[in-house]
Amino acid sequence: MQIHLDMISQSVEGHAVILLDGAGWHSANSLIIPKNITLMKLPPYSPELNPKENFWQSLKSIYLSNKVFASVDHIMDSCSEAWLDFVNIKGNVKKLCSRKWADLSHLI
Repeated sequence: MQIHLDMISQSVEGHAVILLDGAGWHSANSLIIPKNITLMKLPPYSPELNPKENFWQSLKSIYLSNKVFASVDHIMDSCSEAWLDFVNIKGNVKKLCSRKWADLSHLI
């Protein structure tokens, strides 16, 4: 997480706000938050504010549920195949991760 924050800090011009779920590594006491980054925790159980939750639910239900995996390598290969299949369908990410209520383009 520290490496991730440092990379964002170096590449952003101005200030970045990063939305985080409740994962423990997002709030580890050892993290040094760069001055040009603000971390904002999402409330628990709020998938409408965290689009990646919809992505994971779709990936699990369409590609990965009700299967028996022979090994960790089989799990990793299946996840990689599911990801590639998902992102190669045009519009999948936008359809699953966009929010009409968050689109402010009509105000510009």
